[in-house]
Amino acid sequence: MPEQDNLTAKQNDYAVFLPAISGFYATFIGKQRNEQYVDPARFPQGLTDMEQLNWLNSSKALFPYKWSLYSGGHANLDLGKTDWSEDMVRNRESGSFILGDSGGFQIAKGLWEGDWKANSGCPKAQKKRELILNWLDNVADYGMILDIPTWVIHDKKASKACGITTLEEAVAATKFNNEYFMSKRKGKNNGGAKYLNVLQGDNHTSAEAWYQEMKDFCNPEKYPNTHFDGWAMGGQNMCDVHLVLKRLVALRYDGLLQEGIHDWMHFLGTSKLEWAVLLTVIQRAVRKYVNPAFTISFDCASPFLATANGQVYFENVFPHNEKWSYRMAPSADDKKYATDTRPWAQGVVADGIYPRWQDSPISKMLQMKDICIYKPGDLNKIGKEGKTSWDSFSYALLMGHNVYLHLTAVQEANRRFDAGEHPAMMQQEGGDYAYFEDIVERIFAAPDRATAEAVIESYSSYWMQIVGTRGFKGKKTLNARTQFNALFDMVDEPEVVAVKSEHSEDFSSDEMANLDRLENEQT
Repeated sequence: MPEQDNLTAKQNDYAVFLPAISGFYATFIGKQRNEQYVDPARFPQGLTDMEQLNWLNSSKALFPYKWSLYSGGHANLDLGKTDWSEDMVRNRESGSFILGDSGGFQIAKGLWEGDWKANSGCPKAQKKRELILNWLDNVADYGMILDIPTWVIHDKKASKACGITTLEEAVAATKFNNEYFMSKRKGKNNGGAKYLNVLQGDNHTSAEAWYQEMKDFCNPEKYPNTHFDGWAMGGQNMCDVHLVLKRLVALRYDGLLQEGIHDWMHFLGTSKLEWAVLLTVIQRAVRKYVNPAFTISFDCASPFLATANGQVYFENVFPHNEKWSYRMAPSADDKKYATDTRPWAQGVVADGIYPRWQDSPISKMLQMKDICIYKPGDLNKIGKEGKTSWDSFSYALLMGHNVYLHLTAVQEANRRFDAGEHPAMMQQEGGDYAYFEDIVERIFAAPDRATAEAVIESYSSYWMQIVGTRGFKGKKTLNARTQFNALFDMVDEPEVVAVKSEHSEDFSSDEMANLDRLENEQT
C-alpha cells in the first residue's frame, strides 16, 4: 500500500473543513464493501481496496481525515432498511466525525413536499420531521436543526413550494421545528446527536431579529436538559465577517458560548480559501478568551460539484499579500487517451491541458487511460456510445483527488499564515492598515461588551473590503440575498481559460444539477 498522508494528524488547531460528501462518491465506498460494484480490474495500479478512497478509514485511506458533513437531504432516511450505498456514513469508523445537515435546502426547493408553516398539520411535513430527526440522532455526531432558509421569501417558486412567504412565517416555522426537535431528540446522554441552532437572516436587521427569536433554544437555564448544543451560521451570518464578529460578541455576553455546552459553530457552504484562515483566527480568539473547547467548522461541496462538471483541481496558490485560491479547469476527456499509459501528471501537462499539475495520492496512481476509459466505438453501461471518455468510476477517482487538494489547500493556508504570510484580505487597505488577527484580538480582549462592539464598528470600512463567502464585498454585504451570479477567476495563461474559483456558490443551478444527475444514475 502507498504511504499514507495523514491529514488528521496535520490539522493542528485550525478551523475544521468538512468535505460535504456526495452520495455519488459514498456509493462506491459502501457498495464495494458488500458486492463487486467496481471490477478490481478497473482499478488503477496501486489501488487494491476501495477503502483507500475513504478518508474516514484511518487504517486504509490514502489520506486519512476524520471529519465530514453529510446531508440528510440526499440520504436514505429509512434506517430500518439496509442501504449499502450509505455504508461510508452509516457504518463509519469509531472516532470519525459527521455533521449531519438537516435538509432545510430541500424544503426550500420543494423537494420535500408539504406545507411547512408552523402548526400546518401537514402529514407530509410531519413525516419528514420524524425521519430526519431519527436519522440525525442515529448517524451524526452533531446535527443541524430543521430551519427554513430566509432566502425562500425572495423566491416565488420556493415560497410556493414550502408555503413560506414572509420572514415572520420562516421564523415561526423554524421555531416550530426547533420545539419538535427539542422535545423528541434522543439526547446526547442516550447516544443521540448534539444539535446546532441555525441562525438565518439575509441582512443585518433580519439576522438580528432571527437571533433574538432563536437564542433561547441554546439557553441551559431555560431548557436545562434539552437545549441545543452550538450554532450554525446560515444566510448573511456565513458570508459577512462584520456580522459574524457582532454575533460572537453577543453570544459571549449572552452566556451562549459556554464550555461543555456550546462547543461548536458551523459555517454553511463556506469555501473561499481566505476564510479558512479568518475562521481559524476567530476560533483561536474564542478559545483564548471565552471557551477553550470551542471549534469552528465549515463545509462546501466544490470538490464534487467541480468534477460533475468536468472540472479538476490542478494547483493551490498562496501569493503573499494577494489572493489565495484553489484552481480548477476542464480536465482531459478524449477517447484518444483510452490506451495511453503515460502517468496522468505527465500527460495533462505535456498535452497543454494544465499549465502545471499538483499531485494527490490518487492522481499519482493514474495513467491517462484510467480516467479516459472509453475508446471510439465503445458502449457505455446503458449500451450506447457516449460523447465522454469517462465512466462513472472516472468521476469518483477525480472527486477523491479534488477532495485531497481542497483539504491540503485549507491546511497549507493555515500553515503559511502561522509562518507570517497573509492573503490580501487579512490586512486593511487603508486607515491604520491593521491586520485581521490584531483586530480580532482587540475585540475579544476588550473588558466589556460595549468596548468590544465599539472596536468592531470602528473597522466598518475594513469589513466591507473582505469578500464574503459568496463573493460579495462592500455595501452588498449589508443587504445581500442568497441568489447570486456565477463567479470566475481568470489566469494569465492562454492554455487555461476561465479557471473556476473556489466556491460551491460559484456553480450555477444547471451545474449543480449535473451532480444530482450523477447521483441519480448510481441509484
